Amino acid sequence: MPITVLVVDDHDHFRVVARLMLEAGGYRVIGEAASGSEALRQAAAVAPDAVLLDVQLPDMDGFSVSRELCRMMPRVAVVLCSVRETTDYQHSVEGCGARGFLAKAALSEHTFTQVLRRER
Repeated sequence: MPITVLVVDDHDHFRVVARLMLEAGGYRVIGEAASGSEALRQAAAVAPDAVLLDVQLPDMDGFSVSRELCRMMPRVAVVLCSVRETTDYQHSVEGCGARGFLAKAALSEHTFTQVLRRER
């Protein structure tokens, strides 16, 4: 059974690209959201195994969303992403319950899988 993923990003184009990339790698994208509040509602409704979560959203930052997702769903694996590099966010990533961080330019099925395998 494939791992289910919720893709959260405020840019439609990135959500489409991420969906295609992840589905080509064997993941099943079961939802998309364009804001933090929408992500929390979607996650509660579809219970994904993993969430690909943008750091900068229009209503909340991804770190706050990650903390809430991990509180609501302790087994969910959150992977944060941004156009900025990991060094810009290292301390914030470590404290929000996410498995890790990927620069959007580095996103692939392989890199996503690598981050998912990390322990919190």
